[in-house]
Amino acid sequence: MNIEQRINLLREELREHNYNYYVLDAAIISDYEFDMKLKSLQELEEKYPEFYDPNSPTLRVGGQVTKNFATVVHDERMYSLDNSYSQEDLLDWEKRLKKMVDGSISYTCELKYDGASINLTYEKGILKKAVTRGDGIQGDDVTTNVKTIKSVPLKLKGDFPEKFDIRGEIVLPYKGFLKMNEERIAAGEEPYANPRNTASGSLKLQDSSETAKRPLDCLLYSVKGNKLKIKTQFESLDKARNWGFKVPAESKLVNSIEEVLNFITYWDSHRHDLPYETDGVVIKVNNLQQQEELGFTAKAPRWAMAYKFKAEQVSTILNEITYQVGRTGAITPVANLKPVSLAGTTVKRASLHNADQIEKLDIRVGDTVFVEKGGEIIPKIIAVDLKNRKQESVPTSYITHCPECHTELIRKEGEAQHYCPNYKGCAPQIIGRIQHYISRKAMDIEGLGGETVALLVKEGLITNYADLYELKKEQVVPLERMAEKSAENLILGIEKSKEIPFERVLFALGIRYVGETVAKKLTKHYKFIDAIMIASEEDLVNVDEIGIKIAQSVVEFFGAEENRALIHRLKQYGVQLEISADKLAGQTNIFQGVTFVVSGVFEKVSRNELKKMIEDNGGKVSSSISAKTSFVVAGQNMGPSKLEKANMLSIPIISEEDFLGKLE
Repeated sequence: MNIEQRINLLREELREHNYNYYVLDAAIISDYEFDMKLKSLQELEEKYPEFYDPNSPTLRVGGQVTKNFATVVHDERMYSLDNSYSQEDLLDWEKRLKKMVDGSISYTCELKYDGASINLTYEKGILKKAVTRGDGIQGDDVTTNVKTIKSVPLKLKGDFPEKFDIRGEIVLPYKGFLKMNEERIAAGEEPYANPRNTASGSLKLQDSSETAKRPLDCLLYSVKGNKLKIKTQFESLDKARNWGFKVPAESKLVNSIEEVLNFITYWDSHRHDLPYETDGVVIKVNNLQQQEELGFTAKAPRWAMAYKFKAEQVSTILNEITYQVGRTGAITPVANLKPVSLAGTTVKRASLHNADQIEKLDIRVGDTVFVEKGGEIIPKIIAVDLKNRKQESVPTSYITHCPECHTELIRKEGEAQHYCPNYKGCAPQIIGRIQHYISRKAMDIEGLGGETVALLVKEGLITNYADLYELKKEQVVPLERMAEKSAENLILGIEKSKEIPFERVLFALGIRYVGETVAKKLTKHYKFIDAIMIASEEDLVNVDEIGIKIAQSVVEFFGAEENRALIHRLKQYGVQLEISADKLAGQTNIFQGVTFVVSGVFEKVSRNELKKMIEDNGGKVSSSISAKTSFVVAGQNMGPSKLEKANMLSIPIISEEDFLGKLE
């Protein structure tokens, strides 16, 4: 046996032993024997560098240093999930599903592990990329650190596809977390707060050898890719196991919501026996064709639901009520609490939402209050312990003036919140608008964070987001915690933001009620900013999914002289305020006013490509057939109830070829 064969044989042996130990939890050799084989391989690789392999088991120990984690756009968006908290929520969800898809519905139930979401890309069975969820559209490339996690296969086995993505959760088991904290306490350091945050932070350590020291695990649950020849979610989990991934065995295929509820009930009481943190159950429609039929809302898949276990509750003392000013001028009252441990974190503050909530709870300073984490993330006060209320207690009087600029607050009819009307002179509003403008989902300006924005405003260097484009490096360098290189990166980041597409720029402007989805609708309809600026309320309401509140807000924003002046300046600086020529080249209005329902399986193009073609050419895609439907594009296995409804309403049914012919 020659040297190359010996090296390759050792690599294969170590991969198999690694899989047995970390994925199957069934080691067949001792730790000592494993370490000796690893040491032998390391010595051979050092002696014969010409046989280097970027996926060798020896690289699990890390050692590479990453100063900046590159931002990567996901091939398929990583959506969040809609949450449910009761049996009624799940029954309502099932009713909605049955209205939209034909045939019986089965479900895959999976435990919802609490860690850091990750997307792994494999090509020809080799791990090519590991990217964090980020904002769902783009995340950070943490491949070097993820390669140190022993349960992540660097090389697959079996009949894996040529290229695919697989998604899961990077978690830190309780046992490993406790051991890490014991070591930190022994060293006189602060213990980590909880496994989830520690796992997430581990992925962004600059030295991968430090990540390698942490006992992280990776649990996979979702395979993504084109033409994978997989028909169900449950089948995809089984295939992923065969390819070498660690897929939790607790997943179960069921045929009714009653069985779903039985699964939830069992794990609600047994979840504490698991080695990892879990906060609920994810229920998915099992049939992948039905998943495609159901599609997505702006934020979440319609075919999945996260059932959250009942949140933990604790009681503590309300020390003080303070008030925050948001970028729109909205005032949010905040409960400052006696610190209390809740679901693995120390809670010191909780939102009180608005004046009505304070009045409803009759909450007062000095009260004993019950706190829980909404969805086990955001702390909220759910009740007051009136039995423990002190006699000298005084009812809470909501503030009348802005806590920052002392302007008298207003409250519009029909609205729950109070507002500070000092748009131009209230510091938190000015800072908040600029922080929103630079945020990741908006202009995503690298090198510029929220604290730096506040500092720039405080030093008088900027008063609005257009001022960013006039900043010079020499103005920034003298600022606190700002070195020459940091200042250079900041100016480069601002310059690069001029490439951000129009839809994100419109969202970045911070128009009330104009979120990401509304911004996309408006840019698609109007094509350039000038058309939106002159649009009337009546015009705007005629745009798909734009209601009167949004229309009024858009008209009010562009009706303000200072906002028009900002837009004029942004144009001069070269910010994208119209859809690019390249994007427009692929778009027409031939389907303007035409609504399609897409159903079945297609041969020449995927369902998503077909929907994009409709939207790129001015049409609308609806998930259900109604009198407003213009055409049904039918593929193979179109649901019989859709067919029946289309015939009943005399809606034309066209094939994939017919549709493509219309485009030509």
